[in-house]
Amino acid sequence: MNLTTDQPLTDDEFARLSDFFDAIGPGAMNIEMLDGYFAALICGPEMVPPGEYLAQIWGEDFSFESDEQATGIMSLLMRHWNTIATELRHTLEEPDVYLPVLLEGDDGIAPGNDWAHGFMRGVQTRPASWGELIHDEDHGGPMLPIMMLHYEHDPDPQMRPPPLPPEKREEVLQTVIAGLTHIYRYFEPHRRALASMPTHVPMRRDGAKVGRNEPCPCGSGRKYKHCCLANEPTLH
Repeated sequence: MNLTTDQPLTDDEFARLSDFFDAIGPGAMNIEMLDGYFAALICGPEMVPPGEYLAQIWGEDFSFESDEQATGIMSLLMRHWNTIATELRHTLEEPDVYLPVLLEGDDGIAPGNDWAHGFMRGVQTRPASWGELIHDEDHGGPMLPIMMLHYEHDPDPQMRPPPLPPEKREEVLQTVIAGLTHIYRYFEPHRRALASMPTHVPMRRDGAKVGRNEPCPCGSGRKYKHCCLANEPTLH
């Protein structure tokens, strides 16, 4: 069966990604954090290139064991990215929401903290641009429940919100889900403006040019032409 980049991941494929992240160790994201991270990157006002954000997923020191492993994992990541992007685009036209991937604990409760951690890591890729929303008194409300979950167990007691009982947590998660649509809509004019920019306008390059046969800057261990150079158009 040929799987296209538009098909959502199956439970078995999520399990495969989860096993892959577990094998890397604590430096890698888990599935829930990945989902929040991708959601922020897709909702955000600016395009973040794969060469910049992929290393955040598995850590700076990681490299794939083989091209076959890299191709398989990158395909799964692409498909999940496209699933989130497609469903969020749909919310521009219909009163719909994107349902995030949340992992339940042994008690059957989905805390949502890792999703919020992933989302805020996505925000930190472009903190100045996201600051516009966070400090917007009229539209910044949807960020509050995400930040509440992100700081719930912060080492600094002053950063922690009040404790969340189970019934309140469910309410906060529902607010996060509804708010994600508003965040995506808020930055849509920014994304549209960037997409309409003339392609011939010269862009300043931060850092040296990467050759096609050089190691990919994302840290995968593969050649650039077989990694982010090949996947960048599909991911965005």
